[in-house]
Amino acid sequence: MSDGLIPRRYAKALYKLAVENGDSEEIYELLKKLSFRHTAIDELKRAVLNPGISDEDKGAYMLQLAGGKPGSSLDKFLLLCVRNNRSEYLQKISLAYVDLYREAHEIAHVVVTTAVPMPEAQMNAIIDIVKKRLGAKSLEIEEKIDPEIIGGFIVTINGLVLDASVRRELNELQLQLLKK
Repeated sequence: MSDGLIPRRYAKALYKLAVENGDSEEIYELLKKLSFRHTAIDELKRAVLNPGISDEDKGAYMLQLAGGKPGSSLDKFLLLCVRNNRSEYLQKISLAYVDLYREAHEIAHVVVTTAVPMPEAQMNAIIDIVKKRLGAKSLEIEEKIDPEIIGGFIVTINGLVLDASVRRELNELQLQLLKK
């Protein structure tokens, strides 16, 4: 099985369990935070590879890192991952769960990247344009600062990129000059 198939299957199973137990939103918030905490994931990998730690302790440690409650759907799921030697896929499972949840609840993940913090009025204008384009979907906005884009902005909507950065324009100009 590929790295993509295993996490997707486990994420689907977790989502189904979470919906049945009524804690899909709580797990979504926890896994969204966990999936991007690379230091926590690295700690977790070291712990789950340690043969001196019991499966129950590994599961409890994973739950603690995620911020979940003992006895929850997430708790049971993490123990299942440990017992089935799927702990190494936790970050990918988390990302797959987040994608499934967003898809099921029609949430668009929008990342706006600028070189410097953007004034609120300009940010709101960009968000309004995205809202009109996407229609009824609710938006989850993430703002990022990347000085390397020099100026302008990059908007990423569920992986689709609109690059209006100065860096992109300079790269295009360079390519045009090299062709001549």
